Amino acid sequence: MLLHLSTWAEIEQFLKRSRTIVIPIGSNEQHGPTGLLGTDWLCPEIIAREAEKEKAADILVGPTFNIGMAQHHLGFPGTISLRPSTFIAAIGDWTRSLVGHGFEKILFLNGHGGNIASIEAAFSEIYAEASFAGRRAGFALKLCNWWDLEGVGELAREQFPTGHGSHATPSEIAITQWAFPDAIKLADYAPKIAPSGPIREALDFRTRFPDGRIGSDPGLATPEKGEALVRLAARSLAQDLDSFGREAIPA
Repeated sequence: MLLHLSTWAEIEQFLKRSRTIVIPIGSNEQHGPTGLLGTDWLCPEIIAREAEKEKAADILVGPTFNIGMAQHHLGFPGTISLRPSTFIAAIGDWTRSLVGHGFEKILFLNGHGGNIASIEAAFSEIYAEASFAGRRAGFALKLCNWWDLEGVGELAREQFPTGHGSHATPSEIAITQWAFPDAIKLADYAPKIAPSGPIREALDFRTRFPDGRIGSDPGLATPEKGEALVRLAARSLAQDLDSFGREAIPA
C-alpha cells in the first residue's frame, strides 16, 4: 500500500490493523559518469515498493524523502543538498506528522551513507522532547540502510569481490539498471577502480575524486545482479518490518 496513492479514509482504516510505516530516504547526488543522480533515493524506494508487493505482507510505504545531506557532492551539477540542521528538522516534522495520526513504528529505509549521522541525530532530537518532558514517547524510530538488510551485504560481496568501493558502487548501479533499463549509461573508466580517501567539503571531494566515484568500478553492474539484490532486500525488509511492528512499546 502506497500512502501517496491512498485516501485519508484508507489510511484511517490501515491504522486499525497496523501502526507501522516505512519511509524510503536517500539523496539526489552525483554517482559518477554512469550513475543516476537519484540512485540513493531510488534504491530504497525500489526495494520498499518490491516488499510492498509481497502477498503475505501488509506494508505501508510513505513518500520518498529524496533530498538528503550531500554537501560534499555539490561540486557536481545536479546534486541537491540540505544542510544537516535542515535535514534533521525535516525528519522531525515528518515524524511528528505521522505520530500525530497514530503511527507508532516508523522505519526509515536509507540509501545514502552521508545521511546516517544526521538521521541518528534527528532521532535523538525527537526522543529528547519526551525525555525532557518526563514522559514516554509512545513510538519507536528505526534506521535501516538497505545494504545492511539481512543477506544483502553478503550477496553484494559475492557479486563484486573487487571494485565495489563506497560510492557509485556496482551494487547500487545494478539496482537502478534493473528498475530503469532504458536509463543504463556506459563509460570508459580511468582508472578502472576509482581511488579512495576522506570525504570533506565539495571542492576537496571534486579534487580527490574527479569523476565522482570512490573505490568503485560501476562497470561491473548488470541488471541481473540488481534484480537479485532487490529480491533479497525486499524479502529481508518485509521480515524486518514484521519484527519491528511486533515490538512492544511500554505504556
